[in-house]
Amino acid sequence: MVIAALACVSWLYLLLMRGGFWRVPKRLDDVSSVPDARRAWPRVVAIVPARNEAELIAESVASLLRQDYRGAFHVVVVDDHSTDSTAAVAQRAAAACGASERMTVLAAPPLEDRWTGKLWAMNCGVVHAEAMPEPADYLLFSDADIGYAPDTLTKLVMRAEADSLALTSLMARLHCESLAERALIPAFVFFFRMLYPFAWVNEPQRRTAAAAGGCMLVQRSALRDAGGLDAIRHELIDDCALGRLLKRRGRIWLGLTQRARSLRACCSIGDVRRMVGRSAYAQLRYSPWLLIGTLAAMSVTYLAPPLLALSAVDAVRWLAVATWLLMAALLQPILRFYRVSPCWGLALPAIAATYLVFTVDSAYRHWRGQGGEWKGRVHIPAPDGQ
Repeated sequence: MVIAALACVSWLYLLLMRGGFWRVPKRLDDVSSVPDARRAWPRVVAIVPARNEAELIAESVASLLRQDYRGAFHVVVVDDHSTDSTAAVAQRAAAACGASERMTVLAAPPLEDRWTGKLWAMNCGVVHAEAMPEPADYLLFSDADIGYAPDTLTKLVMRAEADSLALTSLMARLHCESLAERALIPAFVFFFRMLYPFAWVNEPQRRTAAAAGGCMLVQRSALRDAGGLDAIRHELIDDCALGRLLKRRGRIWLGLTQRARSLRACCSIGDVRRMVGRSAYAQLRYSPWLLIGTLAAMSVTYLAPPLLALSAVDAVRWLAVATWLLMAALLQPILRFYRVSPCWGLALPAIAATYLVFTVDSAYRHWRGQGGEWKGRVHIPAPDGQ
């Protein structure tokens, strides 16, 4: 009874007191109400760090170069020591769009100590943008596997200008077609929003800060005043670190969208495991105690209700059944957003158990010296956390 009550209270707290994270919030798609009274549009430079992205970068770059943005817009692709034809493919994509003059491809210098690879490549792009004859007003940090609708940049800038935002970020719609994706991807977004309720991120009075690394429009002056990317150079989870950094300088905004989408497919559970495992243990600050606490808390919250519903009797069983149905109901808005069956809500305990396994695997790989591995590069945290 005690375990069943704890699980039920946990879900009631999440329902009522966690910023409504489970709702699909107001999105960038709804920004049309922002008045367009602008005469001169800000200058924007998109910075695309790319490591071995020859398969996806052409579509991503083309979607950027085809933006209907009315201001000055330039794309900088930073080739992060790729061993494939990433740079050449990007250049061919720009030529095919007839926009070679609006794109620059840089080779990232050798990785310096205490920098994570992606942030180092992003910083290379920032340095180039700062040296341009007319520096940008905004920097758009975009992953090389993100595709955009033609009006995305216009709406991003409108949102940033209307609300005087230091950071405007979109959580791109992740690829969700294979069985593994339909089972695991909506829950991934659900868990992220549980950790970082978007309503709290967007409230200046709250300390909660986050961003989605695939698409982050940053006010260049705010980034410079905050110390630049050098201030977070050691971070593996670069987007949330950038959100924390910039929320100290001004307002930030994070939302869902259909206008930006991930081009990267996760065809198997192993693909999702690698995506999650790269940063899961870093999210726990590499702490064994936080890992144990997370395992215990998620076991009570997610696993106990179905186990008790199937094995207990009388009041305990019905309390467990009610809790199981409640968690399934809270998953429904994001399932609708991804257009997958509502029945996956009942599978949330099994999905959560799968993510627990991914988290333990992430810790195990860190202890073996393989933490944060991505495309052949392993992240080793600085001993002093700097």
